[in-house]
Amino acid sequence: MPQVTKFDQSGNELDMVDLNDSVFNNKINEHVVHQVVNAQLAARRSGTASTKNRANVRGGGRKPWRQKGTGRARHGSIRSPLWVGGGVTFGPSPRSYDKKLTKKMKRLALKSVLTDKVNRDEVVLVDKIALSEPKTKAVIKILADLNLEDKKVLIVMPEKDDNLYLSARNIPNVKTLLAGSINAYDLLDNEMIIFIEEAVKMIEEVLGE
Repeated sequence: MPQVTKFDQSGNELDMVDLNDSVFNNKINEHVVHQVVNAQLAARRSGTASTKNRANVRGGGRKPWRQKGTGRARHGSIRSPLWVGGGVTFGPSPRSYDKKLTKKMKRLALKSVLTDKVNRDEVVLVDKIALSEPKTKAVIKILADLNLEDKKVLIVMPEKDDNLYLSARNIPNVKTLLAGSINAYDLLDNEMIIFIEEAVKMIEEVLGE
């Protein structure tokens, strides 16, 4: 059973905490992680790129000159892609980049990434983070106390905390996320993950077996 050290927000060690085997101690499936991350990145694309083909360009309804006898190449429309101002051949059109993923794949990818993070000692467990007001300096101090000031950090919260969110959002390379919204890409995209203890319990309840 994997274990992590629990700290308070001042960086003091409290005790060792056992993590759920079925969530944080799995066989890492790199193929599924790759598929899930690719699907997440694809879903973020707007898919609004658009060009006009020859049917969409205004004008060009009349044949520019007769078919034979002029000595020039035959043309049916001045909006052909061969002409300046004509339509675009095989240009992009609005589309969705969404890729279908099963719930099982998403869960497996999450468990694989969480396991990998624990194996690499890239998980920090904090009993709680309590801020009386939004103050960026307070979060900077917490990161310094945990020796994470130079890392790209994801803070996983059990529930919405405006003081923590507002305090962290102006710090480069620091992101906050709710436990119910964690995903493979954001976990991989950050060097270190700070889990507030209640957030871990919520994740274990959802992903545990």
